[in-house]
Parts: sequence; structure tokens; C-alpha cells
Amino acid sequence: MVRHDHPTPVLGALGLFTVLLGAALPLIDFFIVNVALPTIDRDLAAGPAVLELVVAGYGLAYAVLLVVGGRLGDMAGRRRLFLLGMAAFGLTSLACGLAPGAWTLVGARVAQGAAAALMLPQVLATIQAATSGHRRARAMSLYGATAGLSMVAGQMLGGVLVAAAPLSSVFGQSAGWRSVFLVNVPVAAVGLVLAARAVPETRSDRPAPVDVPGTLLLTASLVTLLAPLTEGRAAGWPVWTWVCLGLFPFSAYAFYRVELRADRLGREPLVPPSLLRLESLRRGLALVVPFSIGFGGFMFVIAVALQQGLRLGPAAAGLALAPMAAAFFAASLAGPRLVRRYGSRVVTAGGLIQATGVLVLALTVWGRWPDLGPLGLLPGVAVAGLGQGLQLPVLFRIVLSGVPAARAGGGGGVMTTTQQASLALGVATLGALFLSLVPGSGMRGALVVTLLVQLAAVVLTTLLSLRLPRRVV
Repeated sequence: MVRHDHPTPVLGALGLFTVLLGAALPLIDFFIVNVALPTIDRDLAAGPAVLELVVAGYGLAYAVLLVVGGRLGDMAGRRRLFLLGMAAFGLTSLACGLAPGAWTLVGARVAQGAAAALMLPQVLATIQAATSGHRRARAMSLYGATAGLSMVAGQMLGGVLVAAAPLSSVFGQSAGWRSVFLVNVPVAAVGLVLAARAVPETRSDRPAPVDVPGTLLLTASLVTLLAPLTEGRAAGWPVWTWVCLGLFPFSAYAFYRVELRADRLGREPLVPPSLLRLESLRRGLALVVPFSIGFGGFMFVIAVALQQGLRLGPAAAGLALAPMAAAFFAASLAGPRLVRRYGSRVVTAGGLIQATGVLVLALTVWGRWPDLGPLGLLPGVAVAGLGQGLQLPVLFRIVLSGVPAARAGGGGGVMTTTQQASLALGVATLGALFLSLVPGSGMRGALVVTLLVQLAAVVLTTLLSLRLPRRVV
């Protein structure tokens, strides 16, 4: 049994497993619905605009509240907020799985995103506050591996669950898409039991109150950017989407000015601009953005292309990404040893490998479409996954390496918000590009163009990696 009042909290192996489970669930659920959307549309008569909200509602609530979740953990105790978030995530997953209609599902997904935002920031903050030295480096590598694997595994798991649950539900509809939410309920229950036993309580020595003006302006900034980009194409780009996009730069600038003023006055802003003075955090985040935009867009687009273009079933579409997950996992295991020897140049090498994989995948699609199956996709997705596994875990270590333990919640919140907002932005931008090209260029041409745009993001990430601190703590 863990002593939760220990003056120097230590995160043991079981506690690390538990918080990594809490990190995996929100990321899995961001992607798990991609292969379930056609079934949701058929069963609930949702339509394109509402389907976009099923994805976007979760992502928006998640991104908007992540930094607030980190701040609340600093104040009230990270273990306490982790338990609260895990319980809420299980309950909201149950609500999603039992939703009788499309709009009920949208509301439950928004609530699920809010629950995820309470839980996830506590993971990084607990690792920062309850580990040190080699144990922290190992824990951060495992966190990065968990994050990357969760994003791929979510899509794979979604396909398997949709295909394996064709039985009628209590609503007389397919249980397939409902199972992608209901599977979270027993997992969350186990997580609660483990967290109560194995996760130590940590909090900031000088907790700051929630920055209300900063929170409202951050919410306005993210909503005015992400809402029109995710919903605009499906809704036919009505006036409100252009109004929101026009307001975004003003709300973002107002947020920056308010946070800068609070920082200068010695207060505790929601996103302290002083944190960005940390070279490791600033330069690491500059890579997280293009990496996550490309990754998020790719996962959405490939799900649509495999199911609607190649007519693969949900299980086959999900399992086509198994080589990517396996290669990512292998690279993640080798990463810590490589980082000790080569430092941040591992990220550069990962970028070059990922670029090769994306290029191979684009050439394969161009040359073999539509006679293309999971086996034909294997070389490209495997090589891309290998490169991603050498990048993401190391980037997470670099971003948080210079953040003091007392500001772990804020630092973790900034990083996860940046990652989540970028994933959502990738789905919105690359997804909209792909779907807008399909009518004129066909599924093959649209997919190739989208992959080349992702390749450009990978090249940018690789070039920016040359500016990272050579030594990785």
C-alpha cells in the first residue's frame, strides 16, 4: 500500500502503469471513433455535420480544459483529480455507449472530453513530481511510447470492436459502435482501484488559483479556431464559420496580452509566458505542433480512404495499421538507449525515417490503387511508425526536461494542450483537404496529395529538430 502522505512521494512500477493507463484512455478515444463513424451514421441517421461534432466535441472540450485540469491538480492534489477524472471518464463513456440519439451522443462526447482533461494532466505532473534521474527519464520515455501507441491502437481497437460486435443492442441498433465506448467502463473501474492503491498524492507547494480571464480567452481562442475548421466543410461553410475565423487572431492576441501582464505582475497565469523562456520547452513544442498536425490528419484520412476507397471492413482498416504500431513500439524501446548515446539527433534520424515511410506510402498508393490491401501498405506504414517512435517519446522528454517540479501541472497542461489542439487541427485541415479533393481528383489523387502535405510537415519537423538541445536530460 502506498503512503499517500509521504514527504517525498515515489511513483512505483504499479503506480506508473496506472497513470500510463490514464494517459492511454483519452488518446485512444480521440481516434477510436474514426472507424466507427459510418456505423454511427447508419444507426443514428447523424449526417456529416453531426458526425463531425462527435469527433470535434470531444477534441474541443479536451483541448480547452487541459491546462485548467493541470492547474486544479496542482491545487487540490493530482491523485485526487486523477481519481475524479478516471471515474468521470468511465461514467461519460457509459453515457456515450448508451446514447439513444445523435445529439445525445454529441453531448456525452463533450462531457467525456472534459473528464479526459481532468485526468490526463495529472499523469505528466505526477511523473515530474514523484520521479527523478534515470527513473524519470525512463518514465517519460514510456509516456511517449504510450501516447504514440494509443493513437494507433485506438484506431485498430475501434475497427476490431465494430466488426466483432454485430449483435443488436437494447435500442435495436448495431452494438458495434457502442462497444468502442463501453469497453472503457471496466478499464476505468480497474484504473480506479489501482490508482487508489498505487498512485502517491502530489501537489504544488504554492498552488495558484485558476486564472479565470486566461481560461475564458484560451477557450475563445481554441473554439474560434477549431470549431469552424472541424465543422465548416460538413456544414457548407456558413457565415458563423468565417466570423469565428476572423475573431481567432484577436482572441489569441488578447489571451497572450492578458497572460503576459499577469506574469509581469507576479501572478500565476494559466499559461505563463515565462515558461516559454525555457529553451527545451519552447523548441520542443515547435516540433510537437507539426508532428501532431500531420499524425492526426493522417489517422483520420487513412481511416476514410481504407473504408470508403478500398472498401475494407472496419477490422481490416484498423489492423492495416498494426505494422505501424509494432514498429513504433520497437523504436520506443530502443529510444532511451539511443538517446543516451546520440542525444536529440535521434529525433532528426526519426524524422528522416518517417519521411521515407510517408513517401513510400504515397508512391504505393499512386502505383497500386485500387488493387491495394493491408499487405501492400505494410512497408510504408511500418517505416513511418519506426520514425515516429524515435521522435515522439524523445520530444516529450525534451519539452518537460526543464520544467520545475512545482510547475509540473502547468508544464504538462501546456504540452498536452498543444498536442491535442494540433491533433484536432490536423484532423480539421488535412481531413478537409482530403475530402474536398475527392470529388475532382478521386480517392487515390486526394490521398496522395494529403500524404505529400503530411510529408512537408515531417520535413519541417526534421529541420526544426536540428535546433534542439543536443543533450537530453
